[in-house]
Amino acid sequence: MIRVRRRHKDIKSDVNLTPLIDVMMSLLAIFMITAPLLTTGIPLDLPKGDGKTMDSPEKTLDISVDQFGKVYLANQEVKLEKLPQKITALVQENPKLQMMISGDRKADYGRVIEVMALLRAAGFSQVGLKTDAEVMKVKGK
Repeated sequence: MIRVRRRHKDIKSDVNLTPLIDVMMSLLAIFMITAPLLTTGIPLDLPKGDGKTMDSPEKTLDISVDQFGKVYLANQEVKLEKLPQKITALVQENPKLQMMISGDRKADYGRVIEVMALLRAAGFSQVGLKTDAEVMKVKGK
């Protein structure tokens, strides 16, 4: 009996990119939808003011004090004692970083000043206060 050798199909060593592209497109869609939701910040009722706006908002570090006196650094709650250490680390990474304190209208004024004094004691002298962009109109004028 004569045996016939059958040739096995050659094994493909190519990578099929279609599943990888499908997964990447799904992740892209998920991140595009969730990213704006993550950057909304702490909901604050800012006081009205007529100060000038800052030139470079992308280089601004936002420190928030809510109506209950909790302090937030870029949307994360921070203990007041640890605030200077965290800010020092961020400023070392980006020396042109500007700091803005956003105090809720119902927040204790002393708490906002306490945050500002703590930053000043840590060596940060350029600290601004964020207000609402609308200017209060005086009745009759």
